[in-house]
Amino acid sequence: MELWQQQLKESLVSPRQAALRFGVDAAPLERVAEIYPFRVTPHYFRLLQGPLDPLWKQVIPDPAELAEDGLPVDPLNEDELSPAPGIVHRYPDRVLFLVSGACASYCRFCTRKRRVGRAQVSFSEVLAGIDYIAATPAVRDVLLSGGDPLIMSDMVLREILQRLRRIPHVEVIRIGTRIPVTLPERITEGLCRMLSSFHPLFINTHFNHPREVTPEAAEACARLAGAGIPLGNQTVLLRGVNDATPVLRDLFLRLLKIRARPYYLHQMDLTRGAGHFRTPLSCGLRIMAELRGTLSGLAIPTFVVDLPGGKGKIPLLPEYGALRGNQVVLRSPCGEEVVYPDIE
Repeated sequence: MELWQQQLKESLVSPRQAALRFGVDAAPLERVAEIYPFRVTPHYFRLLQGPLDPLWKQVIPDPAELAEDGLPVDPLNEDELSPAPGIVHRYPDRVLFLVSGACASYCRFCTRKRRVGRAQVSFSEVLAGIDYIAATPAVRDVLLSGGDPLIMSDMVLREILQRLRRIPHVEVIRIGTRIPVTLPERITEGLCRMLSSFHPLFINTHFNHPREVTPEAAEACARLAGAGIPLGNQTVLLRGVNDATPVLRDLFLRLLKIRARPYYLHQMDLTRGAGHFRTPLSCGLRIMAELRGTLSGLAIPTFVVDLPGGKGKIPLLPEYGALRGNQVVLRSPCGEEVVYPDIE
């Protein structure tokens, strides 16, 4: 058994274990875990500092998850946009391919709280998804997600990638994973060698807080980048976790140092059981405005909203310009108004 498999086996699967470690009442946590599964790896658990900790909030059950928030269980309409098992097809040239039903640690804000951790994805379902992709020539870009694809063994993951690479119209393969954050031991040299044989292949990581950029996580990302795999990062804007400009500035700078380019800053999806993590749109816009001019453009992600009903992602930008008569007045990052001479 490899080290990462041993660590996964030793992951906390009972909220009582977490409660005992920090001296809190286990009963409320257990009630939540009866509805939404709980798991946290030893690596991530060691980073927790107690109930007020931003990292605690991400992985430890909260009674707020059971509140009647009126939000949908499937906010992005993925089930309706699924023409085959595991496939979500909402953009013409690309599909989301849900190949795993499990993660190393379960995020309390997950947009797929309705399904992740509740049922495994069978290989026959994976094969049906691959058949759909093969029969749909418009699909040139496949994003593997779940759950977390990297929780699978090298052998299974290699088989999926080989089958996808045999499809002539599949040009790009992407993998969405939080494994470098929660189970960095999984990013072995063997895994990286295997992945590097399927280029062009991209990985999007999921760091939400600067303290998640541990030496172990940095080493995991270094292995992936060293294998020629471009790394992007998708951060979710979370109330009480990272909804402050200094926190995100620190995070984005640290990500560049480990060669994971900040790609998206996601507005929290309208997911039932996760409404307590939501921030107003004005919060994200304010943060983006405050980051501009204080960071290299390389360190600034695109702030996006995934529209309800599966209507797609759109970028939101602070207001930087306005028409005044026949002139355009633009606002600099420091707030100065500059007249820009436009043409007809």
